[in-house]
Order: sequence, then structure tokens, then C-alpha cells
Amino acid sequence: MASLYFSDVLRKADIDPAKVKLIRHSLTDKNFKACYDAGKVYEYTCHQKMGFSKGYEYWVAFISGSGTLAKFHSIYKVGDCKPDTKDVMPAGLPESEQKNYFGEYAIYDLKQLDVLADFENKLTIEWGNSTRAWHQKGTTEKQIISISPDEKKVFTGFENLVKTYDELKEIVENPEVYESWHTALKSVYAVYLIVDTETGKQYVGSAYGKDGLFGRWSVYVDTHHGGNKGMKEVICDYPDRYHAFQFSILQILPKTVTDEEVIHIESLWKSKLLSIKFGMNDN
Repeated sequence: MASLYFSDVLRKADIDPAKVKLIRHSLTDKNFKACYDAGKVYEYTCHQKMGFSKGYEYWVAFISGSGTLAKFHSIYKVGDCKPDTKDVMPAGLPESEQKNYFGEYAIYDLKQLDVLADFENKLTIEWGNSTRAWHQKGTTEKQIISISPDEKKVFTGFENLVKTYDELKEIVENPEVYESWHTALKSVYAVYLIVDTETGKQYVGSAYGKDGLFGRWSVYVDTHHGGNKGMKEVICDYPDRYHAFQFSILQILPKTVTDEEVIHIESLWKSKLLSIKFGMNDN
């Protein structure tokens, strides 16, 4: 059976493994563990010896797992570096890491890339028996042991629901991850609000029918405008503006109400918010 290696993932992302340094941070190292617990993995990774990145354009950081396993954490584009003097020490570092700043090492300018974001904290490799060699060449073959599926996202409540278009798109297009969201949004009718965050203009809409609010918002994901004249005009003038649309709920309604009742309540909200006079509603 053919094996899949991390170098295959790099090549698929158009990154030459020969330009990559692999780093395995160990949770058994007390200093790193302190930084890990403090949410300072990035800062810890930036702090290395002078010349550490010679010949490499990218660093890939892994976090140790059980035995000789390691889980992919992030990939960075490496920039310039500067001496690790106290005056440039990042804020919030654990005391054990602060003691390592004395001007003889370097702080590297690392830009985290999202090219492998889908694999972050999901992809596990076999680092190999030489775990003491905590940094290695990207050409060193590291077999991929597993890629975990996304964890299911728990629905956080209608009153807390404020989502950008891109966030809504992720919810709609990932039914397994957002199963509870799909169930909740399909269970209700609603009057909702869409705001163009670039201008502040509002659109009040209503959702009813078989799939309730989920069905209506799915149309916005597919079309960007939901068939609304005012929103069409905005997108016609600014084709990427839909990314600035924010979705929220004004009022939840049970699916026992009639379509006419939903439309009546929608009209009341239009009057309250003046979304016809000043917003994107045209009637």
C-alpha cells in the first residue's frame, strides 16, 4: 500500500520541500510547554539561533504527540531577523522564556501562511526515531499517519448569531461539521437583517417555507444577493461587496405561523429600521 508523505502535501501546495525546515516542538520541554499553555507558540518559534534559517524560505512547525508522532501546527514564510535583546522581547512570555533573551540569539520575522490551513491541528505525521533531531530538512520523508476530520461545531443560539457572508458560507457548505446549526436554522421561520458593513445600509428580509431560515440564507450563499433588487445593485457596482455583508436575526418565529403573518412582521421591522427609505429594501 502506497504511503502519503508530508512532502507530497507541500508539493501539492506548490512549495518546494528543499526550501522548507521542519520543526518539532516537544511538550515534554518545560519551557515550550509553558509557552504553549500561554498561547505563545508563534513567539517561541520566532526565537532561534542566528543562522537557523540559512538556506530555507519556510518553516513548518509541529507539536509533539504520543511517542514519535507530531501534529501539524502551522507554516511560516521566513523574513529578516534581529538580535533577541530585552527591548524587543514580546509581551506576555512565560518567565522561563524571558530568561532566554540576552542578545545572542535572534527573533525571526515569520509570516503565518494559510495555504495549509485545512490541515492545521488535524494532520499527524511520524517524525521518526530521531526525535532528538527536533529540526530537519523538508525533504526528509515524514509519513502521514492520519488526518482528523473537523470537530463538530455546536450551535451557539439565535440571539448570538452574527455572521459575515464568508462565515455563513462555511456553515451552509459543511453540513457534517455544522450539523446542529443546520438543524436549528431549519427549525424556525425568522425576520433577519443584512447589513452592508461598508456603508451601514440595511436590508430586512423574512424566511419561511420548508427549510425555514436555513433555506433562505442558503440562497444568499449561492447567489450573493438572494434575488433582492437593492442588493443586486450594490453588487453590480461593487462585485465583491457581498463579502462585507453581515447576517443576523431580528425575530425568531415558530413554523406554525402563516406566511402572511411572517410578511406582516417583516413589514413592521422595515418601518422600525427605515430600511426602505435609507437601506436596501425597495418595498
